[in-house]
Amino acid sequence: VQLQASGGGLVQAGDSLRLSCTASGRTFSSYDMGWFRQAPGREREFVSAIHSLSARTEYADSVKGRFTISRDNAKNTVALQMNSLKPEDTAVYYCAARRPWRTGLSTTDYDVWGQGTQVTVSS
Repeated sequence: VQLQASGGGLVQAGDSLRLSCTASGRTFSSYDMGWFRQAPGREREFVSAIHSLSARTEYADSVKGRFTISRDNAKNTVALQMNSLKPEDTAVYYCAARRPWRTGLSTTDYDVWGQGTQVTVSS
């Protein structure tokens, strides 16, 4: 599977953005999907994940209640709806795919990465 992320941009604090990640290949539905982000000078960190079959979701505490992850297996897409954005959400956001037998949420648990999309939130 190959991943292509889009939807980033420059917004003001309190605004919303919707990131989308489109996958190529016929095995998308078998992958758990995740979003990570990396701010300048910081390590890449977990944001959210959605499981392949159960669609169970997980969120970092910093985004819980503001971000929502979803997937459409028929369209090979995973989305991240980001509401009430804060300046500290500024980062490059990456979508990633994880084999379903893995369970961790670190970057090393994800097998396939898309290119990043920049999200900048001004105060």
